[in-house]
Amino acid sequence: MKPVDPRLLKYAGAARGFFVLAAVIGVAQTAVVIAFAWFLTDAVTGAIAGRSVLSSIVWMLGLALLRGALIAASDYAGMRAAAATGAQLRRALISAIGRLGPGWLTQRNQASLAVTAGHGLEALDQYFAKYLPQLVLTVIATPVIVAMMWWQDWPSGLIAVITLPLIPIFMILIGVATRTVQRKQWQTLQHLAARFADTVQGLATLRLFGRERRAASQIEVTADQYRRETMKVLRFSFLSGFAMELLSSLAVALIAVAVGFRLLAGELSLEVGLFVLLLAPEAFLPVRQVGVQFHAASEGVAATEDVFAVLDEASSAAAHNSGTFSQNPDFSAAGRPKTAVLQELCVDGLRVRDLPPVSFTAKPGSITLIEGPSGSGKSSLIAALRGAVPSEGAAVLGGTDLRALDLDWLAWAGQSPGLIRGTIAANVSLGAEPDAAAIRQALDAACADDLDPEQELGVQGSGLSGGQAQRVAVARALYRHAAAPHRVLVLDEPSSALDPDTESRLWSTLRGRADAGATILLVSHRRSAHAIADGFVRLSAGAAAGVML
Repeated sequence: MKPVDPRLLKYAGAARGFFVLAAVIGVAQTAVVIAFAWFLTDAVTGAIAGRSVLSSIVWMLGLALLRGALIAASDYAGMRAAAATGAQLRRALISAIGRLGPGWLTQRNQASLAVTAGHGLEALDQYFAKYLPQLVLTVIATPVIVAMMWWQDWPSGLIAVITLPLIPIFMILIGVATRTVQRKQWQTLQHLAARFADTVQGLATLRLFGRERRAASQIEVTADQYRRETMKVLRFSFLSGFAMELLSSLAVALIAVAVGFRLLAGELSLEVGLFVLLLAPEAFLPVRQVGVQFHAASEGVAATEDVFAVLDEASSAAAHNSGTFSQNPDFSAAGRPKTAVLQELCVDGLRVRDLPPVSFTAKPGSITLIEGPSGSGKSSLIAALRGAVPSEGAAVLGGTDLRALDLDWLAWAGQSPGLIRGTIAANVSLGAEPDAAAIRQALDAACADDLDPEQELGVQGSGLSGGQAQRVAVARALYRHAAAPHRVLVLDEPSSALDPDTESRLWSTLRGRADAGATILLVSHRRSAHAIADGFVRLSAGAAAGVML
């Protein structure tokens, strides 16, 4: 675990500004510490000599207040930087996941990613507010104070130079030992989150088969494992804190004993000896605090490492793709058409896993029906077009490979409605600016005119029947398509939970969209869909063919 990962400065601009501010505060704190030690020495020696020490006491009070203000400013700046950095890394993570595509996301533990982006990045508070300021202060204050001690009394400075490296060496040894348990603790937390999310999502099925108690006991076992891993990390933390306090105390004691003997021998003045003794603990304090805060910040550091891994993978993928796909001049750099022109979708030899290759052309103003028995690859074909599964072959929209575009070319509704908690209107306008009139039109077009857009839904859209949820999902795709008619409208079994009358109304809606110029891909096993189709892609277990009427 690196004290400061260079990628933090690369991906989070807020961190760069914080380091500059932390350095300024560190310089001020160092000056205050030295000045306070000097005035305290002057006050003590002056009192012994019978001089007036009022001015020195006033200076000491002012410097003590200033030091407290600098510490508060450091904590405040650290908390602000942690919040800003966490927000920047979250945005970068979401953007990177978007660039990597749904295919990459389906191969990852999504609950772990959520824990990393949420709880993990929130743990940066300790890293920025406590650990980094002490690290910067160690780099600035420790060498300056040791140099001051050497200047005033070189034997004391020599003892500090010899003993100081023992603390970071011991920290490294403990860090090597604790890194494994800290990483295991973080992985256990991610595993716990994933298991909990899977259990909640499949709770109805588990209860149906009487397995909910076993699932709950498995969560309990994982939670207990996380507790044990956390206690193990705490034991290492207390051990390292004790060891560093012991080493620093022994080092300061060595300096104090040496100064005491030389004071008794008359080889050192009281003023110099007292000044050096006051500075000695301050030279070791930042190093000790770095070790103390190291373990508190470890969870946030582990989370940033996971985020950086995703960001690096996205950067590598972008660099690879930039040399693989050519960009159509009709498209912008973001993969959106420069003008709202309707584009032809050409699929040539597209193959998913061991399924047969598929070729067809979907033209504007037409409905292309994809049909075939269960397992023939209908949904896999759609998943390949939207980048959710790896595939071979070519899929080109208006002369540009789909892999070179973002998903702005697509308005899609899958077999799973994918609804979220919130109003029906929020689900329909998901990812776009809400327009009450357009939302109402989309619901009516999807044969969901009986639903109230302001109706609140629960988790995963609970509160609707299967058919209602499916119609809301179709309305979302129609809303997205209406906002940008150049998008290809793709619907995967949109009528599987609908009655014949409602299905007929939906087919009329799709036919109207196609007659208005839309390019529509329709996956359906219903024979009634043939009446509205302009072309067919018939899939089977052994062959696939595209037939245009």
